[in-house]
This record gives sequence, structure tokens and C-alpha cells, in this order.
Amino acid sequence: MPKNPICFLLSGGGTGGHIFPALSIADELKRRYPDAIIHFVGASDRMEMEKIPAAGYSITGLWISGIHRSDGWKNLSFPLKLMSSLIKSVRILTKYKPTVVIGTGGFASGALLYAAHWLGHKTLIQEQNSYPGITNKWLAAKVNSVCVAFDGLESFFPPSKIHLTGNPIRKELIGLLPLRSKALQTFGLTDKPTLLVLGGSLGARNVNLAVKNLYSSILDSGCNIIWQTGKLYINDLKKEVPQREGLFMDAFIQDMSLAYAAADLVLSRAGAGTLSELAVVGKATILVPSPNVAEDHQTKNAQALVQRGAAILIEEKNLKSDLEKQLLDLLKNESKRNELSAAISEIARPKATEAIVDEIERWM
Repeated sequence: MPKNPICFLLSGGGTGGHIFPALSIADELKRRYPDAIIHFVGASDRMEMEKIPAAGYSITGLWISGIHRSDGWKNLSFPLKLMSSLIKSVRILTKYKPTVVIGTGGFASGALLYAAHWLGHKTLIQEQNSYPGITNKWLAAKVNSVCVAFDGLESFFPPSKIHLTGNPIRKELIGLLPLRSKALQTFGLTDKPTLLVLGGSLGARNVNLAVKNLYSSILDSGCNIIWQTGKLYINDLKKEVPQREGLFMDAFIQDMSLAYAAADLVLSRAGAGTLSELAVVGKATILVPSPNVAEDHQTKNAQALVQRGAAILIEEKNLKSDLEKQLLDLLKNESKRNELSAAISEIARPKATEAIVDEIERWM
């Protein structure tokens, strides 16, 4: 009787923070097992239904959504959605007969991995944050292995299952960054201390407002700004912020290796994937965690770095009072930037994806 072909089912979605690690893992699995079947499972109304096919992989959607903390009425359909998703997950697992099932977070991941555990499949989850999400905490006792990016998660996951691997990052950031001179030239900037502002692909409203109020002072102090505004804010900011020498502003930066190469200091949100990238490129960073993230993940991620002297944390409510002094002091203080850079570099794990797939292979 012929042996079943190698097959990997992956699930992770709802946000880019779950989707990108899943895609990175899939790419490494495809590199090692070019003939394997790789299929994704996601939530039928979330961004993974576009992002995954765009990356060249097939995906099946589940009728599932998260718990609404602010509107309890919307939770009335949750039991029905969960049951529907579990039944459909069983059908998917029966169809594909996966070798290993991998989850990177999100409620679709929870349904699929619970069903996989129930059917006796080998399972692995990857947790990006220093404080695990509700789905991965729920799955902890059921899965075979847990790959994490931060130390100290023994209170959430069985210690025997934990493997410290780090978070997958963009391939172009692994290895040497482009020359700083080339990067500055690409952005139309001269050789001055350079601030890189990141708020995610959509943008961070209060970070943008703070930078709008300070950009003139930063430029007048003899510094550059590379400002990724996010697509929600670029049009208004282009009307309100006149173009000046030393300023590059756009909705989205396509080549982040150039942006990191040009930067001396980064002002950023504290998503787990971004922090992993900042560690690999070794950049001094001021973190402004989003207060609107479930379970306050970003603040906990930032605190984990601050405790190691690897970043500076400013709460969003304190941007107006604290940001200008911190920015200008660090842009003028190369020694302090070097200290932060050295500290964050110590936690870098550039081979995280390979380490996660090594762990997957243990269960094949």
C-alpha cells in the first residue's frame, strides 16, 4: 500500500503578525520538501484569504471569529461558529491526511489544531509574543511542540514542549544590509543622523500626529527623517507636511533593508515581528506600543526588551511630553545608540525559520 505523500497544513491569520510567520515557515518547508503538499486554513473573512493565495499557496476558509470584548451581543454566534469550524477542520484533515499541522495564532488556528489533536495528528504552534495569545494558551496542553520567541514562557506552556527559536523575519534582512551611503542616496538624503518612523502598513495615528508636531524640530537639529506613514494617513499628511530637505515620507516602504541600513534610530510600534527584525539589524529603538492590541501584547513585548536594556519605551499617552526629548537626545548621542544597538543585537535569532522547521521535522 503506497505511503501518504508528505503534507503540511498551516493556519495563522487575522493579522499580519500571524500570517507572515506562517508564510515564512511554508517557504522553508517548500524549500526542503519541494514535492510536499502545503495547504493553509484561515478565517473566511480575514486578510489571509488574500495574502496566502498572493504568495502562491492554497487556502480554505473557516466561519470563525474572535471574542468581542466591547460588544457582547456579537459573541452570541461564537459557539455556532466554533462548532462549524471544528466540523470543517475534521473534513479538511480527513482529506489532506497531514504529516504535521502547524499553527501561528488566530481563532482559525485554534479550531484546526484542536481537531488535529483530537484525530491524533502531530501538531506544533509558534508563539510570536512575550505574552501568548488566547488561542495558543488554550492549545498548549494539546500540541506536541511550542516554538517561542521570548524567554520565560514556562507559566503559559509546558516547559518540556518549549523550544526557543525566535520569530521568522524577512529573508532580505538576513546577512549584510546595503551600504548606508547607498541607502541614504535612494531616499534622497545626505549623511546625517537619520530617524526611521514605522507604524505598520496601515499606520499609527498618534505616532503620526506626534511626528507631525516634531518633524520641523528634528530637521532643524540637523537630522533626516524616513517616515512610513501607513496608507490610512499619507494623503492628509502630504497636505499638512511640506516637503523639506532631509525628509522622505511615503505610505509604505517596499525595501525595508534599505530603510534599516539608512537608519540610526527607529521609532516603532512593538509588534513581535518588527522587534525580531530590529534585533537582527541591530538598531537603536524607541518603542511606542499600541494600546489597542488584544491582551496588550505590544506593551509586554516592549517591556521584555526594556528589561534587557535593548530599547526605550514610551507609552502612547506620554508621547506629547516625552517623545521630543528622547528623540533629539538619542539622535545626538551616538554612544547611547550604540549601547541600545548592542543590547538588542544580543537577542537576535536570524535563523528562526530554519529552527522552527527543524522542530517540525522531529515529528515527521
